Amino acid sequence: MKKENGFARSSSDTDKSGFISQEAVRAVSSASSFEAENKKNGFFYGWNAPANLITYFRLVLSVAFLIVTLKAGTYGCNSVTLRWISYLLFAIAAFSDKLDGYLARKYNQITELGKLLDPIADKLLVCGGLIVLSIMGELWWAVTILFLVREIGITIMRFFAKDENGKVIAASKAGKMKTFFQCSAVGLLLIPVNSIFPGNDVLFGKYRAVCLGILFFALVLCLYSGFCYAAAVFKNSKILKKSRKKTEMKI
Repeated sequence: MKKENGFARSSSDTDKSGFISQEAVRAVSSASSFEAENKKNGFFYGWNAPANLITYFRLVLSVAFLIVTLKAGTYGCNSVTLRWISYLLFAIAAFSDKLDGYLARKYNQITELGKLLDPIADKLLVCGGLIVLSIMGELWWAVTILFLVREIGITIMRFFAKDENGKVIAASKAGKMKTFFQCSAVGLLLIPVNSIFPGNDVLFGKYRAVCLGILFFALVLCLYSGFCYAAAVFKNSKILKKSRKKTEMKI
């Protein structure tokens, strides 16, 4: 990795003569242009970007998933078919989270609206799933409440917390890992294993134990990433206060 004029570039960005390729120049130019327009036109700029459209789709899909899961009943007692459908809806919605992130990065269209709505869509899907599972008696309320307290707190902070450039503070790596394990656990809990191996209570118990183990690991990551985010917000607020004081002193 080399640096020229303050920009990092890899060997793949250059041609055989050592000059930066036209593709790399166009990519940097496109990203800079979109970022400039993002700052100029405000929070809702890029609302119709492909990545954001997928996020809207995930929001709608999440609501459908919650309704179908409730109709299926505890462990699919009302309808095993609906329980499978709820699992598929959840899986599609969870996969779309990776897709919109990929599109946003590929086309350099990471918007402030997307950074806010993406985690909200994730929370509606996963936390909604936890609530439904608790309502049906498949999961302890204490676990769900711990997740909810953290998620609601972070979501509220996202509405008000901005970095020194006025941008929404993005999720950390620990937060993204939490989302992965949380989605995995909820998805596995949704699978109607009792319909695949009817009457095998021992296997069903072991399967649930594995699912709950994954969920508890996600809970640890959830609380840790929440602490890290709150610390980042607090640190950033101190930086902003110092910056404002300096500005006032200059005036």
